[in-house]
Amino acid sequence: MILFNEMGLDDPIQRAVNELGFIEPTPIQEEVIPKILADSQDLIALAQTGTGKTAAFGLPLIQKADTEDKSVQSLVLCPTRELCMQITSDLQDFSKYINGFNVIPVYGGAPAEKQIRQLRSGGQFVVGTPGRVRDLIDRKVLKVQKIRFLVLDEADEMLQMGFKEELDAILSGTPSEKQTLLFSATMPKGVYQIANNYMHEPAEISVGKKNAGADNVEHEYYMSHAKYRYEVLKRIADMNPDIYGIVFCRTRRETKEVADKFMTDGYNADALHGDLSQAQRDHVMNRFRKRQLQMLVATDVAARGLDVDDLTHVINYNMPDDLDAYIHRSGRTGRAGKSGISISIIHTRETGKIRELEKITKKKFSRVMIPGGKEICEKQLFNLVNTMEQVETADNQIDEFLPEIYKKLDWLSKEELIKKFVSVEFNRFLKYYKNAPDLNVQADRQEGSGRNREVSRDRRSSNRNDAREDRRSRGKKDYSRFYINIGSKNDINPTRLIGLLMDTTSDRQIDIGKIDIMKGFSFFEVDRKQEQLVMQSFSRNIRHDGTKVKVELSNEKPAGNKPQGAGIAERKGKAGPSYDRNISYGDQRSGKSTGGRTDRRSTVKKENTWDDTLTQGSYSGYKPKGTYNSGKNSKAGTAKKRHRKGSRPQY
Repeated sequence: MILFNEMGLDDPIQRAVNELGFIEPTPIQEEVIPKILADSQDLIALAQTGTGKTAAFGLPLIQKADTEDKSVQSLVLCPTRELCMQITSDLQDFSKYINGFNVIPVYGGAPAEKQIRQLRSGGQFVVGTPGRVRDLIDRKVLKVQKIRFLVLDEADEMLQMGFKEELDAILSGTPSEKQTLLFSATMPKGVYQIANNYMHEPAEISVGKKNAGADNVEHEYYMSHAKYRYEVLKRIADMNPDIYGIVFCRTRRETKEVADKFMTDGYNADALHGDLSQAQRDHVMNRFRKRQLQMLVATDVAARGLDVDDLTHVINYNMPDDLDAYIHRSGRTGRAGKSGISISIIHTRETGKIRELEKITKKKFSRVMIPGGKEICEKQLFNLVNTMEQVETADNQIDEFLPEIYKKLDWLSKEELIKKFVSVEFNRFLKYYKNAPDLNVQADRQEGSGRNREVSRDRRSSNRNDAREDRRSRGKKDYSRFYINIGSKNDINPTRLIGLLMDTTSDRQIDIGKIDIMKGFSFFEVDRKQEQLVMQSFSRNIRHDGTKVKVELSNEKPAGNKPQGAGIAERKGKAGPSYDRNISYGDQRSGKSTGGRTDRRSTVKKENTWDDTLTQGSYSGYKPKGTYNSGKNSKAGTAKKRHRKGSRPQY
């Protein structure tokens, strides 16, 4: 291990580094700094967030800057405003003793006029988000034709946030002889494409394994039914009184709901999501950084670029749709050599995702049993005792009141006094967790196996009876049928379509009927009462994987075995199978399929069905194996597999 003062940094930079308390470089800094100082070869550096990447590229590029030249020499692109501001602050700290060195941050959510004035005044470094950088280039204010260095920080995050078009436009306008430095935690295909298109024989430095999780983060999961997800979250928080962490949710609405429940229940928490103004967002983040909040409930998009030290926990309230995003979530704890815990709350059908994550992260995930009421009360009791033991007393202020207090409590023995003081706070937990149920459940699949667990005959019979009652009540509803211009070739399946509907309408309870997936388009049914909600929601500029989504009412009446809107299907190609979200799992035993027929009279007995329980808590992106055929491979009227009577088909 070499030290910072042995790396060949100039004296002004070394002086700033010493003041910051940097002595030993992190692994990525030890590899990257000498490499950039030594030559101008392009570089791909793979490392987790929080490993000191800013210093890894910042220190050598500051040393290579020409302070006599006020034009832009280095351009740093990053995914979010917060990360842009953090990088700028770090670069200013590193260069504080270099006269004439200037760093200019440019980002959205702030007036462009001030940033334009700064650019016209001149600066060697520009740090910015792709959208604002492209805007300033188009205005011919930011000139990148002569830059010497280009840094792509958290390249995978920028691509995941949809900045590919902006990145292509920016990179194509830079000189080919520049040095390009790409930093990323994972290497998806999009990052490889950027490297192939815009980098010249790059060297590659990897700290740890590609797409792997951080070594000092423990990975745990708790399993319960989806309906108890919030109760499990509360128990995790109560079991960890000193928790300082982020709770990741899938949607803005869910983020608001969880944060509101947390605050109502007395927890020190707040929400961070896309509906907040920049001023509100900054206020929440400042409170969290100052530890005025213990828990921050956030979406992936809102939390990108956050740089908060000393997080003890990251909690996945819902698993991310893109499992690679898990690496970024978990990487927010366990930074700078400290340990952390990444917790996932899953339901009974998500053990497969855990196994996939173990392969992606190369880490073992441990199942932890959800604590019961007695365990939590015991933990809170001793935490209260420790807090009382360590509390600092303000003797000067309290001394004058003590005689009256002693007189008031003189009739109590020491044991009674301790018991009463402890009970002031402890009684709240005792009352809440009195007769608390066990929330732990068994997985529907054996861990490490693709086979389903055997379910009792009584349970299967009960589920079928409940489903029949549910169908009788739902069958009376009047549905509107819609055409949507995306299908299986757009990577749409029933789960993703339901997720798109819920996200676009912001209604998790929207009543969805039959779904027909075709190759280039699809049909779906929604309760007629929510017809206007769907039309208004999709009238905005909604996109799915780059395709503008169009939704129209399908008004043609069914004739024979043709679905509503069948004229469209006949012109464009053969229809795929139908899925009825209101049909029970038990009706799939027969293995029959109508291959796209939507005659409601045959719905109950003949449709290939869509199981509503599969969408609980994981509606977006979850693709159960073998649940549907779509496009040219679908076979009308033929089941993929027959099962013996009373058995349960495998997903």
